[in-house]
Amino acid sequence: MTATSPQKPAWAGDDFLSQVVNRLIQTKPLYALMKRQARQVLIKTAEQNGIPWRQTCADYAAANVAAQIDQVQNPQVTYPDYYQVPFHAYDAGNLCWQAAFEAESATYSMALRVWPNDSLAPQAAQDRLRSSFHEVLEPYLTQPVENALDIGCSVGISTMTLHHWLQQRSPAVHTTGLDLSPHMLTIAQARDAQHEITQWLHAAAEATGLPAASFDLISMQFVTHELPRTAARDIFQEALRLLRPGGTLAIADNNPKSPVIQSLPPVIFTLMKSTEPWSDDYYTFDIEAAIAEIGYERVTTHETDPRHRAILAQKPES
Repeated sequence: MTATSPQKPAWAGDDFLSQVVNRLIQTKPLYALMKRQARQVLIKTAEQNGIPWRQTCADYAAANVAAQIDQVQNPQVTYPDYYQVPFHAYDAGNLCWQAAFEAESATYSMALRVWPNDSLAPQAAQDRLRSSFHEVLEPYLTQPVENALDIGCSVGISTMTLHHWLQQRSPAVHTTGLDLSPHMLTIAQARDAQHEITQWLHAAAEATGLPAASFDLISMQFVTHELPRTAARDIFQEALRLLRPGGTLAIADNNPKSPVIQSLPPVIFTLMKSTEPWSDDYYTFDIEAAIAEIGYERVTTHETDPRHRAILAQKPES
């Protein structure tokens, strides 16, 4: 499927419905109510489907994982303004322990929502979600992947899954997980008990400080919808610098053209927008066109499941 302009849902952008929802969200008492409701829905749904949300948080707290933050935190990192606004129902966004302790459960919950009628176990849904991304990526790759970078790696679920999949193609592959939240990276490192990942890197994706032309594959899984388009473009530009000639940028995220996304019930999309401050920017952003304009080639988009898409692009060979 070739790149085309986005077909945004009616609840995103400047449409009347979107403006009404945005006004509701900007009303502080209503926003506080919606935020609490969003959390309650997430936690209740997760635990009803076998995801031990509150127990996982308690386990991380009891293990004093937070004490390990100095192992990954880079004190020189400067946090951009867009990263310091409330989102995902946390006042501090990803820069807090509650977000980090809950990210694993939230990620498993997200996968279950993709196939609500298939009675999948949480791990089976997560495996299916990631493998659907890898399946469209596999035929696209034109060269061995010796070094991979997972941008916006959160607590490392995407990184570890990508690494294990790449090992089947290149057993000696080196994979790096990068995130702007030291809290998330602390959990990622704790989950990586066998030290399989080469590095958990605390850095801004717009300016990683990594050497140019050092990666064959860069993935961004469920990251771009959390970014204003200016930041997304800067990250795409940095990824182009980091890729070797012929290297691949692979993006997985919500599909604006998905019938499921297009027809979300009002309660659901209102709750979602109340916890995702950059939703309007994402759903009206032509990512494919932006990537092509930056200088990538072979820009293609693939539907990977009922809710998501993969956007793949290649750095020119010369």
